[in-house]
Order: sequence, then structure tokens, then C-alpha cells
Amino acid sequence: MDKVNLAAAFARIDRPWTPHLAAALNGQHVRLAVLEGPFVWHRHADEDELFLVVDGRLRIEQRDGDVVLEPGELLVVPRGTEHRPVALPRAHVLLFEPASTVNTGDADDPRRRDHVPPV
Repeated sequence: MDKVNLAAAFARIDRPWTPHLAAALNGQHVRLAVLEGPFVWHRHADEDELFLVVDGRLRIEQRDGDVVLEPGELLVVPRGTEHRPVALPRAHVLLFEPASTVNTGDADDPRRRDHVPPV
């Protein structure tokens, strides 16, 4: 078993919107990402997605209203829910989701990452 120091791991992430694998368990990934500004509107048809803000602020826009997350707060976006994360202006976020989850969901976006490198 290897422990993960979140501050050190986030310091190694050099590009925004590029999730990195911090841990894996039971078919799930714990991913870390540095977010800057808005992402793309998308949905995940088969996966719930947990956002935990470690540092900064994050707004999760949804068609029926927005939720702003501060450090230490989390939100689960249910599968099938169209959403758009927006960092205000920058956020360090821990994501917990099935290993098969693609960061851009059903959207065609150049920030899509099919491979999640280790942190």
C-alpha cells in the first residue's frame, strides 16, 4: 500500500483539465485534477461522478441550477445529468468515479483523456 500526499500530487500536475490517477479500488478511480475556468457541457450516461474540492472554488453548472463548492465540500452528479464544471478561477479537485469514465462524457472536446496517467 502506498500513501498519497494530495498537496505533492497536485503540485506534479502541470496541465489543467488533465485527470491523474491517485488510487484505484473496486473498479473505481480516485482521480486528481487541476481545473481552470470552464469545461465543456457533458453527461455520463452510466456513471455517477463525485467532485471533492481540495483547494479553490468550483461551480457545477446544471440545466436546473448551479452548485458552488468550496474547499472541503463535495457533490455527486448523478448519471445522465448534463453538467459543466467551472473553476473559479482555479481549483484542485478529487474525482471518484468508475474506472471506465471518460472525463468529457458524451461531448466531443479536445480535452478528452482516454488514458489517465498516474500522479
